[in-house]
Amino acid sequence: MFIKIVSDHTLAVLIYVDDLIITGSNDASIAQLKRSLQQQFPIKDLGSLKYFLGIEMAASRKGLFLNQRKYIIDLLQDVDMLHTKPVANPLDSKLTLDSSSESLVSCTYYQQIVGKLIYLTITRPDITFAVSLVSGYMHAPTVQHFGMVKHILRYLKGTIGRGIVMTHNGHNNIMGYADSDWAGNSLDRRSTTGYCMFVGGNLVSWKSKKQSVVARSSAEAEYRAMASAACELIWLKQLLADFGFHGVTPMTLFCDNQAAMHIASNPVFHERTKHIEVDCHYILQQVQAKLIQPQYVCSHDQLADVLTKALPSTQFHRLLRKLGSTNPLDPA
Repeated sequence: MFIKIVSDHTLAVLIYVDDLIITGSNDASIAQLKRSLQQQFPIKDLGSLKYFLGIEMAASRKGLFLNQRKYIIDLLQDVDMLHTKPVANPLDSKLTLDSSSESLVSCTYYQQIVGKLIYLTITRPDITFAVSLVSGYMHAPTVQHFGMVKHILRYLKGTIGRGIVMTHNGHNNIMGYADSDWAGNSLDRRSTTGYCMFVGGNLVSWKSKKQSVVARSSAEAEYRAMASAACELIWLKQLLADFGFHGVTPMTLFCDNQAAMHIASNPVFHERTKHIEVDCHYILQQVQAKLIQPQYVCSHDQLADVLTKALPSTQFHRLLRKLGSTNPLDPA
């Protein structure tokens, strides 16, 4: 991404191989850049942004809607599941991993499907945890893991039009939600980190990833999740600064674990926190610098919960609505 800022306007160019998105606050500058590029390279102007690398954009007075509808339809056709029966959740909330499940004869087909699902998480936070789970078995998948992949595909069949809505909310505040599922993996007892980030009230970044070590307490697992979220918050702050937006208020990080919040805010560490690695105390430095402000949120309203575990259908869809993930094709 290239950004040019002058006194009265901003110009930005996003490049992926030979595909470009050009935007800015001044139409004359955008037109001048297009003419300059045309003189150096044979380019084709496709007009207003509608489709980019498999992502569809629909703009209206209400805002911007991002989805990958065509990508999903092509994927379902490739695996011959376009007419399969849909399910309500990407994962069964009562799922139990079985280490004794039979191994697949060939993992290439499994890897191809999961690879396509990983790209689909760009606009689908609802399947991020499920895809993160199945992607952890790319080199040794079993029949059970392949069944989980097919379950995700059946969920996609019923939610082909789901995507992310971005609207103008009158501010550029940055805030995030961090959560973890302590010892949630029944095979290795490692926890899962989940976080989601909002800029101007719009969901822009999310992640679900298994932690690299076994946490000895729920506070440690939550603290590690907060540390990962803090890195993302700082990166978003620096990105907005590159565009000329300099926030003056601390970024809010919501967490549903009081013990982890106390560790992040208290410079005096107790004996029970010494086993937490030094790099995790990165968030403490950001809190002391007043760049990040931890704030408690009850578990029922923890939006990142959808990124750490399989949830019952009612809670799952309630959190998706709060995240801004909508399906225009759903009945009103």
